Formats: sequence, C-alpha cells, structure tokens
Amino acid sequence: MPALVLLGAQWGDEGKGKATDLLGGSVDYVVRYQGGNNAGHTVVVGDQKYALHLLPSGILSPGCTPVIGNGVVIDPSVLFSELNGLNERGVDTSKLLISGNAHVITPYNVTVDKVTERFLGKRKIGTTGRGIGPTYADKINRVGIRIQDLYDESILTQKVEAALDGKNQLLTKVFNRRAIEVGQVVEELLTYADRLKPYVADTVLVLNQALEEDKVVLFEGGQGTLLDIDHGTYPFVTSSNPTAGGACTGAGVGPTKISRVIGILKAYTTRVGSGPFPTELFDKDGEALRRIGGERGVTTGRDRRCGWFDAVIARYATRVNGLTDFFLTKLDVLTGWEEIPVCVAYEIDGRRVEELPYSQTDFHHAKPVYEYLPGWNEDITKAKSFSDLPKNAQNYVKALEEMSGAPISAIGVGPGRDETIEINSFI
Repeated sequence: MPALVLLGAQWGDEGKGKATDLLGGSVDYVVRYQGGNNAGHTVVVGDQKYALHLLPSGILSPGCTPVIGNGVVIDPSVLFSELNGLNERGVDTSKLLISGNAHVITPYNVTVDKVTERFLGKRKIGTTGRGIGPTYADKINRVGIRIQDLYDESILTQKVEAALDGKNQLLTKVFNRRAIEVGQVVEELLTYADRLKPYVADTVLVLNQALEEDKVVLFEGGQGTLLDIDHGTYPFVTSSNPTAGGACTGAGVGPTKISRVIGILKAYTTRVGSGPFPTELFDKDGEALRRIGGERGVTTGRDRRCGWFDAVIARYATRVNGLTDFFLTKLDVLTGWEEIPVCVAYEIDGRRVEELPYSQTDFHHAKPVYEYLPGWNEDITKAKSFSDLPKNAQNYVKALEEMSGAPISAIGVGPGRDETIEINSFI
C-alpha cells in the first residue's frame, strides 16, 4: 500500500511545498491532514510562483486529487479566496475533496484568538491570529462547528449558541468587547454551504478505497515537528499534530497502511514566532541567511528567525516520526561561506547533551555545540546529480545525513520545480 507521509522535520517552513509538488506528478492523492491557513507553502512552477495556505500542494498537479482531511480546520472565506486566485490563473480546482468532519473556523474563533494573544502581552505564544487554536479548542471541548453542520440550520444554530454562551461572557466581562450575535454568525456560515457542497465527501472512505486499489496517497503536514502540540517546544507550538501520527487521525487511515515517512530538512534552521531556538543568529550571518534564503513567512509575512543547522533537532524528528528519508532543501543558500557551523549537541549547565532535552527549562538554556565544516563558492543551482555538487557540498550533505539518522534521498539546490537532485526515488 503506497501511502507516504511528508512532513517538516524542524519548526516548519522547510520547503514542504516544493517536495510535495515534486512528488505530485507521481501520486494520485495529496492530503492535508492537520492545521489550517496558519501554514503556507510556496511552489515555483516554471516562472510562476504559487503561495498556498490551506490547499494541498497537489492541487497544482494535473491528474492528482487534492484532499483536505478531517484533521484540518477551515476558514471558508480563505478557502474560496485561494480557490478563486488559482482559478484566475488557469488552475483546475474542481477535483478538490473536503472532509465533512473538518472543523470550521468561525468569526468568533478569530476574534478570541486575537484578543487573547493581545491580553497575554510579553507571554504571547506568537499565533497567527487566524483562529486556529480556538477552533481546535472548540473541537476538543465538543462545541466545534463541522463542515457537515452547514447543511442543517437547526443543528448549526444550536451549536453556535452553545459555543457563544461561554465566549460572550469572556469577551464582554474579561476583554471588554461586544457580544457576538448568534444569528449573524449562522447567517454568515450558511452563505458558504452551497459553494462548499460539490467538494464535500466522505474522505476517509475515499482514501481507504484508493489505497485498497493500490493508488499512491501522499499525506502532507503543515508546520513542522517542533511545532507539534505534543512533541514540540510547548507551549510555543501549533494546536494540532504535524508529526507522522497526525496523518492517521487527521485523515482516517490506519498506521499499517503507511509505507514511507519523509522529513523535510532545511540546510540551516528557521522558525517563526516565539519560543526557544538554540542556534538562532543575531549577527550578519543570520541576516545573510534571511536575505539569501528569502526567509519571510508565506502566510504571516513575518521575517523568520534564522540559525545554523541543528542535528539534535533532526535526530529527534527522525525518532518521533519514524522517518525513513530526508529531503534536504535550500542547500544553495549556503554557497559562499568559508566554513559552515553545524550544531551537534547542546551545552546545558556545563553538561554536553546530544539529545533533545525533556525539560522545557533545559531547552531554554541550551547552548549549541558546533562543529565546523568547509564551505564552497561554486554555483550549485544547475547540479543535476549528487556528483555535480562541489566536494565540500557533498561532504556537508553526508555529514548531515550521518548526524540526523536517516538517508537524504533528495536535495533542493534552487527554488524551481526542476532544481532538485533526486538520489533515491520516494515512490
């Protein structure tokens, strides 16, 4: 059963869109299984650049069926805006399938997200303010709105009433905001029902039948391993499970059906938002990585924090995801450095630690222990095989592979769809 999971092995923004797009022509289904429009992928096809926030990257591959699974939270206005933008550029979006069990980001979820983050002040999490966390909270509290609820006005009204009972108390008495009217929310949500209907399906059934028919299904995570609600740098994390296990719950496919788990690694490290980041740079090297790598969030527009490659994090990602392969991206960004530091361990209170600390306190105080690898000056963007790379670039890749605990099967040497060296086929 050729089911593959593709996910970020750092804090997100590793280049999952490029990797998914590379595989898109070889797979039958591409499935988003968690997150919402707080994630973003940039895909370059020829001279065209596409910024995707909610839609699976496979929507750009003819013949591939893109699927939004039950584990995703959906802002309908964002979804339609993204669909409209693709349609205007001649992309066929008619094959999109959306799980009827996916949860809806309501206007009050967005409001609660923004006012709560402002209220936290210096203790803020660094959310995108798009209502993702409050929507997942409603889901767990069993007061969430699902796509299927839009087709029963009575149930929808009851659920919105139940959700707003508590939220209006919070908004008016704690945050000094106006109460939100039930009828206004219901009316807005119902306006999306007719347009959504052609896309809504029992995606669990569709995907399992596809696997039984030996179709190739690619499960695409948003964010990254270190932003996982359980396994990330809590509380500076997202509200869902981007790790491999999230593909099973977020799409309704059993773990025995997954044959390969591919982790996307950037050749250096970035993150957006608050939280610990041991290799973060505040000097000219950090600024150079940001400038050359174009490190600005696709969805947030925020500059990404930049640092050197962290092998401790890569080993952790290999372990918690059961990674079988890595896709190393943005190797070309490192061209021009005389030597390139790589974090191989941490120093914590005078101790050398080679695995990710269990304690959040320890991780906050972790200082990187670096090894220095020789750099290269040659342009690598035209490289078509591993042997085309300069010797020092080859050695850098081999060192990262050895430190990270899984084979590097593909290397990104530029932003374009064709600027990739494939060492081992993923399918």
